[in-house]
Formats: sequence, structure tokens, C-alpha cells
Amino acid sequence: MKENFDSLSLKIFEVFDKDWAILVSGSEKPNPMTISWGGMGTLYNKPVVTVYVRPTRYSFGLMMKHNEFTVSFLPKKMKKVYDICGSLSGKDCDKWDAAKITPAKSSVIKTPFVEGAKLAFECKTIARAPFKKESFLTKEIFNFYEKEDFHTIFIGEVVKTHKS
Repeated sequence: MKENFDSLSLKIFEVFDKDWAILVSGSEKPNPMTISWGGMGTLYNKPVVTVYVRPTRYSFGLMMKHNEFTVSFLPKKMKKVYDICGSLSGKDCDKWDAAKITPAKSSVIKTPFVEGAKLAFECKTIARAPFKKESFLTKEIFNFYEKEDFHTIFIGEVVKTHKS
């Protein structure tokens, strides 16, 4: 299912890095996680979102088990949600409750997005690949990996957008 993206205007180099987002993975017990690394574009003639998750994160297991995820960009008034969902683990608590956010029912996939998001993408995972130490050609990147817990990249086809 292709959406009409003609009216979507984003500051592509700021939307993840400066504004951040909430990645939701899983469907039985979905888990929201703050992310600040990601990308958007076209791959295989499909609109895609890429997200990066470390194998040490609770969300990683959910991403590996469920081939879908959502990415929600929140309005500034909800900024505190990013701090809560980025500092707690879904393994230890219900982050929906802790952050006082509500899961919104997705239209195409089972994984919810964050109710009240100014923009949300429903994504079906079409590829995933772990980064390996030998993948990196620039040594300063290792400053991000003191424990060598390299991210896995998840590429999701955007199957539905929600914009408020």
C-alpha cells in the first residue's frame, strides 16, 4: 500500500537527531522506546524508514520477533515522554503507563503508534542487518561502541502514515 507523500514536508536532518521519535515494537505487549538515530527515503521503489536498535535493548527482541514497527514524532508539549521512554526498560516496567501515553490502533499492522503524535509511520520490516566491527571505516565511530554492542539496522516499508 503506497501512501501519498507529496504533502509531507520534514527537516530530514533534524527530525531524528534534534526532535527524536518513539519506536514501538511488539504487538502482544508493545514497547515504546526513544530513538534519535534513523532515516527516511526510498529503497526498492518503496518509501522506507530505517531505525537502529542495539541487541542489548529490550526492544531488540521484539523487533526480531515481529516484522513490523511504528515510529511516532511527538509534539513539543509531549517532550517529557522521550526522557521517560529513553531511560526506562520495558523489561522492568510498562513505559506506556510511566510516560502517561496511550497506544493508538494502527490501520495496517498490529503494532500501535503513540496517540497524539504529530506524525506516525506504520512500517513492515523488509530487511534487517547487524553492524559488525569490520563494517566501520571510520575509527571515531567506535566511541559509540565501548561495549562493542553494535546496532542492527531495521528497514521498514511505510505502509501507512498518520499526520495531525
